[in-house]
Amino acid sequence: MITRDLRLTPSASAKNLIEKSTQQKESISSGTNKEEVSENYRKAIFTKRHLFTLAATFFLLIGGAFSVYILQPQFEEMNLSRMDTLGGMILLVLGGFLLIFRLSFLAYIAKLFFSYKPVNSVTDEELPTCTVIVPAYNEGKQVYATLLSLTNSDFPAEKLQLIAIDDGSGDDTWEWMKKAKEQLGDRVSIYQQPHNQGKRHALYRGFNLATGEVFVTVDSDSIVEKDTLRNLVSPFVTNKDCGAVAGNVRVLNNEKAIIPRMLNVSFVFSFEFIRSAQSVLGSVLCTPGALAAYRSNAVMNCLPEWINQTFMGQPTDIGEDRAMTNMILKQGFHVLFQRNAYVLTNIPEKFSSLHKMFTRWERSNVRENLMMSRFAFKPFRNGSKSGTRLLLINQWMHMLTAYPLFVMMLVLLVLHPVMFISSTLLSILIFSSLPVIFYAKKYNISEALWAYSYSIFYTFGLFWITPYAMATANRRGWLTRELPQKK
Repeated sequence: MITRDLRLTPSASAKNLIEKSTQQKESISSGTNKEEVSENYRKAIFTKRHLFTLAATFFLLIGGAFSVYILQPQFEEMNLSRMDTLGGMILLVLGGFLLIFRLSFLAYIAKLFFSYKPVNSVTDEELPTCTVIVPAYNEGKQVYATLLSLTNSDFPAEKLQLIAIDDGSGDDTWEWMKKAKEQLGDRVSIYQQPHNQGKRHALYRGFNLATGEVFVTVDSDSIVEKDTLRNLVSPFVTNKDCGAVAGNVRVLNNEKAIIPRMLNVSFVFSFEFIRSAQSVLGSVLCTPGALAAYRSNAVMNCLPEWINQTFMGQPTDIGEDRAMTNMILKQGFHVLFQRNAYVLTNIPEKFSSLHKMFTRWERSNVRENLMMSRFAFKPFRNGSKSGTRLLLINQWMHMLTAYPLFVMMLVLLVLHPVMFISSTLLSILIFSSLPVIFYAKKYNISEALWAYSYSIFYTFGLFWITPYAMATANRRGWLTRELPQKK
């Protein structure tokens, strides 16, 4: 029987915080009924788009599978002609090797996943002192809801230090921080950077102000559940080798647009399957900016290197989370994942913002894979290191095959467009069934189907991200969170 954990949608408590922050800013007026009608109309339109997108998805996938069946003689002829040439044989062998490697790696990850168990929360007496740092830039009223959700946590107030830093925002972020300060009093300390210096510098200031045994970073567009903080920091008590912990990220605005709805399913597979497996190895490769915890002495050990990090001679202003994770792994610490530490975060609703976010992430991956390669094949910690190295090799396989696959895709699209598109759709139908089954088993099948839509969207709309990010890895810039420019 399929069950649904209601906590893992934007929860009632999370929604209430956002609604309250809006209601406290806006009084109830005679226009309420009009607003309700407008909201209902918006939801009706969104539902229609939802159904249309899913219908189009299955039309394409079934059509692709049927086309492969119809074109089977042409596929056989093309494969036979390839086997008659040296280049064709090399291509078939390499393709077969990559397929076997991917399937073997997936089986290995699945085996690790079934061994994973989150750490249960420790008692109040055992909980370490904790400093939560919230950097904010052009976040507006959302930062207010974030701070309220943190103070609403089931965590001893005397052990919790909350720091919010406005990184020179150009909107009313600072005003919302002051409003939170007025309401929360000494429970929160707020600071303002003289000008925008970037998230890394805002966190750096927070780390230097922090007094806790554990530092927690939370993005200012995120909402934490009531038990998130205590679950997140408990591994530091039970495991002396734990240097960092990644939280479980879900999408907050998944009911507002189709892109967040698709990404919500993708995030579940990425975190609850992939990171669970990495956690068994003690080698989660990235602690997400939305929610992460670090042992304070591990941070302070690498803080000078982290803030002064450069790439190709230029200061690094992106990928601060992956960089910190790498530097903590390098010290010999384990990096774990806590499936029971949930955070709901906003993600881009438009394609223009989404591809910028993905480009930033991929540029960071390029840089940090290079950095990790400098220590991963050395005796960087006690115990087995083969699993960590295999994770890195898989990262490199993804990067090294990006350009060949990109070129092959363009060539096949020109020479055999129908065969290429139909076979690609069939592959999506087959390989995307794993995240669909995973999500459906844990939550519900209707939401799980969005994994198919996301795979089509990524394959045909975002396939260029990795090769482009590799070619422009030295470029700086956050790319998102800028205010609209006046014309």
